[in-house]
Amino acid sequence: MTFNSIFKTNVVPIICPVIYTVSLEYMPEFLSAVLVGIIVKYRSIHCKSSRPNGMSKDPQTASYIPPALEFKSGTFFVPILILFSNDLAVIEQHLQEKIRLAPEFFRNSPLIVDVRELNKQGHDLNIIHLTDKLRMMGLFPTGIRGGSEQQNEQANTLFIPIDTMRSNDSAVTFGETQKQATNTSFSQPKAAAAEAAVAVSATVPPITTLITQPIRSGQRVYAAGDLVILSQVSAGAEIMAEGNIHVYNTLRGRALAGVQGNKAARIFCFDLQAELISIAGDYKTSEDLNKIRNKKPVQIYLQDHALIIKEIA
Repeated sequence: MTFNSIFKTNVVPIICPVIYTVSLEYMPEFLSAVLVGIIVKYRSIHCKSSRPNGMSKDPQTASYIPPALEFKSGTFFVPILILFSNDLAVIEQHLQEKIRLAPEFFRNSPLIVDVRELNKQGHDLNIIHLTDKLRMMGLFPTGIRGGSEQQNEQANTLFIPIDTMRSNDSAVTFGETQKQATNTSFSQPKAAAAEAAVAVSATVPPITTLITQPIRSGQRVYAAGDLVILSQVSAGAEIMAEGNIHVYNTLRGRALAGVQGNKAARIFCFDLQAELISIAGDYKTSEDLNKIRNKKPVQIYLQDHALIIKEIA
């Protein structure tokens, strides 16, 4: 065993007391302590220099290795395609008309296929054939809602998720909730719970999100209540709110109010130059907005499933 190999091993803690005891027989105690100190010091320096980059084996001082993945919760909004006809040719024709009005909005867009109304009418529809048609038009179904057992099986073969839990029917206004609570078809405990839910929701103030900086192209903003923006919204940006949207500047990009089905939501802005505006799913594109005068304050609201754009005096 070489001299260096001795110092690389863990035998130094064992031999140091031996060296110290033997050295006391031939030299003063002070020199014996100095000799042991030199041995320990040499070993620590030698072992540190022999490790790459002088890294310590202490796990607390080892370099941090980030995890390979992690899960986070998030909210995403996709268009819902509600079908009233099972004629694929008619569906394709109407979709092409919609896509021509807003090509960038629908380009490679995911969507949810809602066949509840279709099944209520007793019209059968093959989900596989429909999916092939949608993908040919650059649309990608990411879910199916209200399908029959056969339609759900067809969706499973295409690895399309089945949405059986969420529904737009759950998004109601306070007035509608009160009517449901007083409906005689409810049992007494359910009616009491509904009335309590209305009372609680009425006492909770709506959440307002205030943004003072410009919303740049590519940015997306979502507000659980009202959204107030004091600066401009650039083209290519997207702002969404469950309540009203106020833009005290130029509104470009996309603005979607009442995204959870609130038909009473409104959009207010000083200068309307938007690519798309939407309230509770009903929308207008830039082609429909060309007749609107720029640089004038307007409000947008929903009336009989039509968006009304009105100047603010």
